[in-house]
Amino acid sequence: MCHTALNKLIQGCSALSAKRSTPDFILVILTLLLLTIGLIMVYSASAVWATYKFDDSFFFAKRQLLFAGVGVIAMFFLMNVDYWTWRTWAKMLIIVCFFLLIAVLIPGIGMERNGSRSWIGVGAFSIQPSEFMKLAMIAFLAKFLSENQKKITSFKKGLLPSLGLVFTAFGIIMLQPDLGTGTVMVGTCIVMIFVSGARVIHFVWLGLLGVAGFIGLVLSAPYRIKRITSFLDPWEDPLGSGFQIIQSLYAIGPGGLFGQGLGQSRQKFFYLPEPQTDFIFAILAEELGFIGGSLVILLFGLLLWRGVKIALGAPDLYGSFLAIGIITMVAIQVMINIGVVTGLMPVTGITLPFLSYGGSSLTLMLMAMGVLLNVSRYSKY
Repeated sequence: MCHTALNKLIQGCSALSAKRSTPDFILVILTLLLLTIGLIMVYSASAVWATYKFDDSFFFAKRQLLFAGVGVIAMFFLMNVDYWTWRTWAKMLIIVCFFLLIAVLIPGIGMERNGSRSWIGVGAFSIQPSEFMKLAMIAFLAKFLSENQKKITSFKKGLLPSLGLVFTAFGIIMLQPDLGTGTVMVGTCIVMIFVSGARVIHFVWLGLLGVAGFIGLVLSAPYRIKRITSFLDPWEDPLGSGFQIIQSLYAIGPGGLFGQGLGQSRQKFFYLPEPQTDFIFAILAEELGFIGGSLVILLFGLLLWRGVKIALGAPDLYGSFLAIGIITMVAIQVMINIGVVTGLMPVTGITLPFLSYGGSSLTLMLMAMGVLLNVSRYSKY
């Protein structure tokens, strides 16, 4: 035990004794560019709805700007906090997040919106614990995998404990219910476990069990069945379960190559429900066209490229797993969100990182970028 502890200490000291350089400038620029586009699009997409509901066209934009300010401050602060600190506090962080996830389910503490009890807060300001669980789980799983990499090929000693923790958190999140956030967390963790060296055959069997479990989740709730059927044929129920997808496609289609022009969306006039959140990419495509949508996807692609380079060049296993977890989380959310908006995937309620309106999601993503930027200060790429 003493020998193991000594090895951990030596690994940590050697990792952080590496020459600390400036953070990845390209990653900073990409993050701020996406954030700026998001602030512009939140105002454009929400102005009509905000004027109607709150008599203030800037209602959502001002709140998003506030969250962006807090998130950017957190990003630059965490950029200067050695990422090894996350390893030290990973256990405490995940315990706190589990406590908050359970607290959300308690009537009088958790706030219910649109059928989900996923928020804790007072009045108009609230946090979504499941969002912060994603980052806490990444930090803890990176710690577990870096300390037990030789055991990860063993189903009983490596794979089962890690997946057991992940699916425990997923089960609690599903009680809210929040399938989208849970899916992102599970997908991120599975990628982390896979790249750590887990055996492929274990994933094959777990994949079969996962498919069966997913089918069970879908069949257990009628609204999930409707979401699947609406994804396959949204015109079967155009005023019900297929409404969002149809209105999203009606926004994207007329956008053409160059779009209708910034602020000129028609679908935001009460056709597409709350267009500033999960379906903001549809409004962006309508106003800025194929060129604008492609540019945003390109920026996300470049962000993914920088994240992978940072992960590959990290000085220790913990830094590598931490970086790959963060960039995988971003990539999965982008793919699911754009897939839903374009009608390629069922509606899951996933925000588009840096663009969609939402305080917890935006702050979490900017914090995650801060951690990734700190890893980049030690990475050799």
